[in-house]
Amino acid sequence: MTIVYEKLMALDIPPAEQAYTSKDCMLYALGVGLGHDPMNEDELPFVYEKNLKVLPSMAAVLGYVGFWARDRDTGIDWLKMVNGEQGFTLHRPLKGENTVVGRQRIVEVIDKGPGKGALVYSERKVTDKTTGELIATVTQTSFCRADGGFGGPPRQTPEPHPIPSRTPDAVCDLGTRPEAALIYRLAGGDRNPLHAEPAVAKQAGFPRPILHGLGNFGVAGHAVLKTMCGYDPSRHLSFACRFSAPVFPGETLRTEMWRDGTIVSFRSRVVERDAVAINNGRAEVKP
Repeated sequence: MTIVYEKLMALDIPPAEQAYTSKDCMLYALGVGLGHDPMNEDELPFVYEKNLKVLPSMAAVLGYVGFWARDRDTGIDWLKMVNGEQGFTLHRPLKGENTVVGRQRIVEVIDKGPGKGALVYSERKVTDKTTGELIATVTQTSFCRADGGFGGPPRQTPEPHPIPSRTPDAVCDLGTRPEAALIYRLAGGDRNPLHAEPAVAKQAGFPRPILHGLGNFGVAGHAVLKTMCGYDPSRHLSFACRFSAPVFPGETLRTEMWRDGTIVSFRSRVVERDAVAINNGRAEVKP
């Protein structure tokens, strides 16, 4: 099984239609940690149907086209494929219920060389089924650990967004619940047993189940929304980061933020282990 560059670039991934309701929005918010404090009225609109607000980071799970690397003829060793980077740009705020269509394409494939893996860049356009309006653009970089050396054309790996060297302008600590991964797998659609079964986690080299990368993504998104947008989803325009270490349910993520105009640079570290879990983050917010 080997990647063929031209074939992978031309891969036809069928579009996916998804209908979601307010219940899905609230479950997603619970899955990324909102609602810990029942007296917190800033978070309540995201987990309660009255005056419902939708977390911007939910865009990352809308219009999901399935595990295309496994389900299509890609040449990728999908068992050794991990999510390296994730991002979204919102073209309009998310509605509390809607039917959307996701259309995914491969943007680029970079061969890092034999034994060094390959990078697959993909993009998903999420549109409103009824109006055809573009709602969000979701980007992903998949690190295919076992697929380097297939002979793709030489490409330069894009430089990650730099983190400023100065002291952070803001810091936000958000705890995760012990059952966070079990909730998120229902909300985000990723049923990988790595996040639920202790035996599977141990086979993968972890002492216990880990949180989903997109769950950590949502926690960091919550930190930016809270600290830089005053919990106003319409002010959160884009968000992207690199995944650098696992997080275990129950741990605390400390998101450090640097604001330069409308651009917020960020990274998130696990407080209990002083391990950077999310790095090279870049968000765009309205003033």
